[in-house]
Amino acid sequence: MSSNDQTNYDRIAVAIEHLKRNFRDQPSLNELADVVGLSSFHFQRLFSEWAGVSPKKFIQYLSVEYAKRLLKNEPSTLLDVAYETGLSGTSRLHDLFVNIEGMTPGDFKKGGESLSINFSFTESPFGKLIVASTRKGICHMFFEENEQLAIVDLMARFPNAEYHATVDKLHQNALLIFKKDRNKLDQIKLHLKGTAFQLKVWEALLNIPFGKLSAYGTIAKKIGKPKAARAVGTAIGRNPVAFLIPCHRVIQASGNVGGYMWGATRKSAIIGWEASTSVTRSAGVHE
Repeated sequence: MSSNDQTNYDRIAVAIEHLKRNFRDQPSLNELADVVGLSSFHFQRLFSEWAGVSPKKFIQYLSVEYAKRLLKNEPSTLLDVAYETGLSGTSRLHDLFVNIEGMTPGDFKKGGESLSINFSFTESPFGKLIVASTRKGICHMFFEENEQLAIVDLMARFPNAEYHATVDKLHQNALLIFKKDRNKLDQIKLHLKGTAFQLKVWEALLNIPFGKLSAYGTIAKKIGKPKAARAVGTAIGRNPVAFLIPCHRVIQASGNVGGYMWGATRKSAIIGWEASTSVTRSAGVHE
């Protein structure tokens, strides 16, 4: 690490410690920049490079994590939690939870009790799939031949949700991915819950074109974490939505197919199928 890199790292470390101690005051960008002696523009760029998210987003994550602890451990009202977290009211608390956790703070407190989840099974070219959705989008899509096991795995995610064995429009749109005519893929909506790092990795996967491949190291570079290839692999392994979030398009830099939650044989089959049906009819490593 160069002396300049060390200096920048030290500045970001100071900023993060300041944020951890003072996030309930919801400090502004200018206030944070002053703490480390930088302009707001320079601080915003530097913090985003080192932390992987903007200072504002980092404050949001700290706020939500603190609110989650309050909701779990104390009999507080949502208004109390909002004020204790440094937010102006329940509407801001609601928006933060929906954007980051994929559910309202009330849903979180009740373990997903008010969530209504539709699920169905379908045959794909690569085996049986369970597809599940909330009203906002697809939240779960796994390859699984054993339907009972698939249902148990699904319900473990939100043990208090209300489940309906029914096919909805979201399921039908999601399955368009297996059709050669993919003009309506923009109609597919996802409802995801994950850490900031996982969401960045999954977003990067969505940008790999159909029929193309990428490497773990390339994904790490795409999200601004060039040394985090191993962590990228872990995040990919926790992908909750098979095929739609195309973790199968990531292989080892050596060209080996690498691991896959649903089996290396299935991964190879999917890669081959996409290559043969893509417009370019090729599957080179996408950089």
